[in-house]
Amino acid sequence: MAGVFLARSASRLSSSSSSALSRSAYLFPSLSSSSPAPPPSNPSPRSATTFPPPARHLADLRSPISHRALVRSSAAVADRFERRFATMASKNSYESILTTLSKPGGGDFGKYYSLPALTDPRIDRLPYSIRILLESAIRNCDEFQVTGKDVEKILDWENTSPKQVEIPFKPARVLLQDFTGVPAVVDLACMRDAMKKLGSDPNKINPLVPVDLVIDHSVQVDVARSQNAVQANMELEFHRNKERFGFLKWGSNAFSNMLVVPPGSGIVHQVNLEYLGRVVFNNGGLLYPDSVVGTDSHTTMIDGLGVAGWGVGGIEAEAAMLGQPMSMVLPGVVGFKLSGKLRNGMTATDLVLTVTQMLRKHGVVGKFVEFYGEGMSELSLADRATIANMSPEYGATMGFFPVDHVTLQYLKLTGRSDETVAMIETYLRANRMFVDYSQPQTERVYTSYLELNLEDVEPCISGPKRPHDRVPLKEMKSDWQTCLDNKVGFKGFAVPKESQNKIAEFSFRGTPAQIKHGDVVIAAITSCTNTSNPSVMLGAALVAKKACELGLEVKPWIKTSLAPGSGVVTKYLEKSGLQKYLDQLGFNIVGYGCTTCIGNSGELDEAVSAAVSENDIVAAAVLSGNRNFEGRVHPLTRANYLASPPLVVAYALAGTVDIDFEKEPIGTSKDGKKVYFKDIWPSNEEIADVVQSSVLPDMFKETYKAITKGNPMWNQLSVPSSTLYTWDPTSTYIHEPPYFKDMTMSPPGPHPVKDAYCLLNVGDSITTDHISPAGSIHKDSPAAKYLMERGVAPKDFNSYGSRRGNDEVMARGTFANIRLVNKFLKGEAGPKTIHVPSGEKLSVFDAATRYESEGHDTIVLAGGEYGSGSSRDWAAKGPMLQGVKAVIAKSFERIHRSNLVGMGIVPLCFKPGEDAETLGLTGHERYTIHLPSNVSDIKPGQDVTVMTDTGKSFTCTVRFDTEVELAYYDHGGILPYVIRSLIKANN
Repeated sequence: MAGVFLARSASRLSSSSSSALSRSAYLFPSLSSSSPAPPPSNPSPRSATTFPPPARHLADLRSPISHRALVRSSAAVADRFERRFATMASKNSYESILTTLSKPGGGDFGKYYSLPALTDPRIDRLPYSIRILLESAIRNCDEFQVTGKDVEKILDWENTSPKQVEIPFKPARVLLQDFTGVPAVVDLACMRDAMKKLGSDPNKINPLVPVDLVIDHSVQVDVARSQNAVQANMELEFHRNKERFGFLKWGSNAFSNMLVVPPGSGIVHQVNLEYLGRVVFNNGGLLYPDSVVGTDSHTTMIDGLGVAGWGVGGIEAEAAMLGQPMSMVLPGVVGFKLSGKLRNGMTATDLVLTVTQMLRKHGVVGKFVEFYGEGMSELSLADRATIANMSPEYGATMGFFPVDHVTLQYLKLTGRSDETVAMIETYLRANRMFVDYSQPQTERVYTSYLELNLEDVEPCISGPKRPHDRVPLKEMKSDWQTCLDNKVGFKGFAVPKESQNKIAEFSFRGTPAQIKHGDVVIAAITSCTNTSNPSVMLGAALVAKKACELGLEVKPWIKTSLAPGSGVVTKYLEKSGLQKYLDQLGFNIVGYGCTTCIGNSGELDEAVSAAVSENDIVAAAVLSGNRNFEGRVHPLTRANYLASPPLVVAYALAGTVDIDFEKEPIGTSKDGKKVYFKDIWPSNEEIADVVQSSVLPDMFKETYKAITKGNPMWNQLSVPSSTLYTWDPTSTYIHEPPYFKDMTMSPPGPHPVKDAYCLLNVGDSITTDHISPAGSIHKDSPAAKYLMERGVAPKDFNSYGSRRGNDEVMARGTFANIRLVNKFLKGEAGPKTIHVPSGEKLSVFDAATRYESEGHDTIVLAGGEYGSGSSRDWAAKGPMLQGVKAVIAKSFERIHRSNLVGMGIVPLCFKPGEDAETLGLTGHERYTIHLPSNVSDIKPGQDVTVMTDTGKSFTCTVRFDTEVELAYYDHGGILPYVIRSLIKANN
């Protein structure tokens, strides 16, 4: 669990708010200081690379002032804390192990905190991922924020990790994309206003660690199968999002340490992998490992580069931006051993879907996964990044690949200088963080173990509704038939036998056409998962080449698209001479961003849409993404399959997922012969040859040299220079949220939940897509009504994701997914619920509004894995704005649970073996949760009793996992806590 790190003390959390705030005075470096600061402990941008940093980013980078210097200058610090701090935090407790790192040719790189200098035999047994946590704790150990006891907890990981102990962690930087970045910047702007209203300095709200924001989630596939698609889609992107983009550009000027990468540059995680990732920082002569937290759950992709990174809620990221250490539970680490070598024809996607299924079955929620073994040398860095990317799909916090020779080769390939790579290798070897497979390996200890022989991986795809529902390619046809037969669920559509072969006739641009169950209507090569991997991208291009040479074509009504993760992809596709074949099949480049994978697939042709909806066809989408939850890709594609880019092309050519590639032809050649899958599938040698000749270091250097220059549309955006944002009350994109409207300096304390109504009663695997949709805004939804009332035409609705800066839209979009199944509606899918007192069926938003107007609290009843999927802060903000006070579930996804806490919502877990059904709960009851009214009487993980008005009572575990989270709850959420603490520390 990540969050703001409270000062440690032996005593329990004080019930006195003033006492809590006095302790918090030490936590915020955002104070004026008259004392000179010691060497900075936070990074400067790209200090470990040769790419020229943008001038604005360097000019605004101010080394964070040390906590101890700032605390000494604060008049608000109580005398006893001043004395304690002066004696305990005058210097780093581990200064004696600060060691000079010599350059191989003479001179030195700088100094570093040496783990070997501890002479502690436990270090060699620690997983590499835990060593990064250890180094951070040692480097920041001031015996106040980070103590020697914290260091000891990590050193003794083998014994302490099973006990769920809490440790502090200070990430080197924060990563945002624009969907999650806009609400984060909105919140920071709003926090500045709150600081001013409460009589304090608004400029105390300012990022104190580097923040990189990549605008990549706004482009939609409006135009496809066209040479002009990139330009046309970008023009539409700017037309729809000019206001948002202007706001982000304002933020890059108003807040220091914030780099905004303009639209059209690539997908955030690929840009992070190829450009932003430092691996090792050399900051003012102090060396330390790169680490990052991001507001996108797939931040984990950087783990493939040996950089510790994972997704956090936007709310937590904002606290990290403000310079606060984060609290987390010391995780268990699953050791995943790889052996052997992938067989000919296998792709990284086949491997990652296999790994995802294995780890999901093993159970790795809240854990790190660390990969090792001789099979590692057979995996390219891009293959590793593909596996690391999908950590959220298998539930782990990280899927970590320690740095080795493969990593160093990739750093050189992507344009990092020889000197930078030498510094990285020298530092990591010296600090026992480098894996050299040419030397005997010290046996490391893991919490549990898994092993996969790469030779056992077989071709596969995943779906039709979840990433971990892997289907071997040879079983796809039979699996599809089973899905048609099965009752509605993750693997079922309940299509009657007599309707399964139904053919819907329609006319497509004057030509007769037909569509049936399983026919592909969207085929998209998209998402950072695969588009960062040259082997699968060039593999897809080779499939296209072979198909074109045989005369195969893709049906014109299938919406095909290619959205590369960075401009480098275009360069090597052009260098190879293969892009023309992708174009010929309709896989023209549509933009550089995250498109179909997040629902930005654009509209289908009206004739296709009508044929699908009027005939109730179970249409399919095949995409090279990492998410395929219901309603995510497109409202009309009920079957969505994750596949490698080459398989996306193959399924587009076949036109259906109802095919056995081993036995049935994929099409007919120009000379009338049947063409089979094997006829168009390239060998590993063919792919390796074209990768070797086409992917060159200069491509990366040229791409990223110009990345911050933007484009004419971005550069023409005019933004104000003020540090306070001027809110436009008529804006439907950027709106001042109400979080701090009535805020005072006195924390509100725990909120009693008494006689609450159940807003929703849902089952297992309710994702953040169900809670806070990222796709299109349905014309009959409350959000659409709100927009139309303000003069916005349906064609300009844009997506929910693009309007995350407007709380009015997002509150109305909460629980607005058309695939949401609410038990109140007895199997009917849709964004409706029952208003219990009246029995009326209403939209969820309207029901929530009525409950609130009547003065009633609400709760949500849920099954397992509640909140799985993307790390969306709006999946917690939305329910809070709808009046939800608690969620009672069988289990929670890690990030979503912490987001609920961050917004003041109480997460409760049923006891093992119990849920709403076993307890006989219908949701029509009224619920009272017997939480203590004083926060000092609440303990992390304690049991509480829930009573209903029908006389039933049951016991739940309250999922405040740390005392830090209890502090958030006491203050009504993490952001009010931060504001009060900053003000208290500054007075």
